[in-house]
Amino acid sequence: QVQLQESGGGSVQSGGSLRLSCAASGYIYGNYNMGWFRQAPGKEREGVASLDSRGSTNYADSVKGRFTISQDKAKNTLYLQMNSLKSEDTAMYYCAARYGVGTPLALRHFDYWGQGTQVTVSS
Repeated sequence: QVQLQESGGGSVQSGGSLRLSCAASGYIYGNYNMGWFRQAPGKEREGVASLDSRGSTNYADSVKGRFTISQDKAKNTLYLQMNSLKSEDTAMYYCAARYGVGTPLALRHFDYWGQGTQVTVSS
């Protein structure tokens, strides 16, 4: 069983930056894939960025060039560096994980989820 705990959310002005962290506990091995998702009020949860155990990444078009997903394998921690934040980035951000190859952004592929961390961007 994998447990995920997000941190690093907060309030920031438009144009600012935040770094989210996701600490993973449990045994993560082999081919795995971790991702960041977000859900704004009244909207469906959507994929933001995905990274696999080989370091391949995938980003939603809306965040390309602004967000960077990375991991520290020694610390079992996933990160999301968010720069040039916009008001439309305001959402609850979730970390997710699955076993498998590839870097999908669709929710249905992921089996393990964190509780989320709130990001609020004011204009």
